[in-house]
Amino acid sequence: MILALRALGVGDLATAVPALRALRTAHPDQQLTLAAPTWLTPLINLIGGIDRLLPTDGLEHLPWTGPAPQLAVNLHGSGPQSHRMLAAARPRRLLAFRCPAADHHDGPDWHPEEHEVDRWCRLLAWHGIPADRTDLTLRRPPPGRMPTGVSIVHPGSKVAEKRWPAHRFAATARQLAGRGHRVVVTGSADERELAVRVAAEAGLPEAAVLAGETGIGELAALVAHARLVISGDTGIGHLATGYATPSVLLFGPVPPAQWGPPPDRPWHRALWVGGRAWTGAPGVGTHPTLAALPVDEVLAAVDEAEEAVRVSGAIAA
Repeated sequence: MILALRALGVGDLATAVPALRALRTAHPDQQLTLAAPTWLTPLINLIGGIDRLLPTDGLEHLPWTGPAPQLAVNLHGSGPQSHRMLAAARPRRLLAFRCPAADHHDGPDWHPEEHEVDRWCRLLAWHGIPADRTDLTLRRPPPGRMPTGVSIVHPGSKVAEKRWPAHRFAATARQLAGRGHRVVVTGSADERELAVRVAAEAGLPEAAVLAGETGIGELAALVAHARLVISGDTGIGHLATGYATPSVLLFGPVPPAQWGPPPDRPWHRALWVGGRAWTGAPGVGTHPTLAALPVDEVLAAVDEAEEAVRVSGAIAA
């Protein structure tokens, strides 16, 4: 029995897909249990190869019962809390990064600025389990009640600094609609007010606002059959990568070198202005690297992403 811990969100789970599949391949006869939040179940089912979900939200408690797992794998963090949480299940072996504070020395060193996909692949490789960092594709669900061929604008983020200004999202959506895109605005239930404001300023109909109306499975279906995704550094961008849906992702404060899509896929454009001067007003919450990003640069990236699709002839998902 294998127990893997990744009790985080959508993007976190999506970046762990190559590592989870590597564990499945290395141990085909073992039950693979993933400790993760219950609400991620539809996305977990789209990864495949995971036999059981152990409902776990954060690091407060691991509800593990039964015999000790043969192998526990920390795909959550650098420790010490996550290491101790898995160690409490008394696994025969723990695969995790070196963490003296948790009395764990059998593992590689943690590199804070490493890409999140590479981090977990390197952990497994250090323990003799090869992982393919390009193995990010998710199973494509049927669209169900979700519209197809739409361009998704996703203005929200749990982290205020990662939110591009709402009026720029609106200006972008208005320009896309003028070009013939069928634009919808997505987000969580808590972000519906933001989505309504963006849609209204963009001149979109009320029906274009899907924020708060999609569970994670429906959001995955929407992205899987979409024309385009525009968002900040948040979970929906990782869904676009998983389905090779053209995307323009706006990064700040964390650079795409740590959380961005694969750089060899030109239909994913990761915008990062780095050290450019901040042009926003103090106190608005948006990080300087996002405040410095203009609408015309985002629209140019849309053109580049769509041209890459035309050149490649198809989206390889």
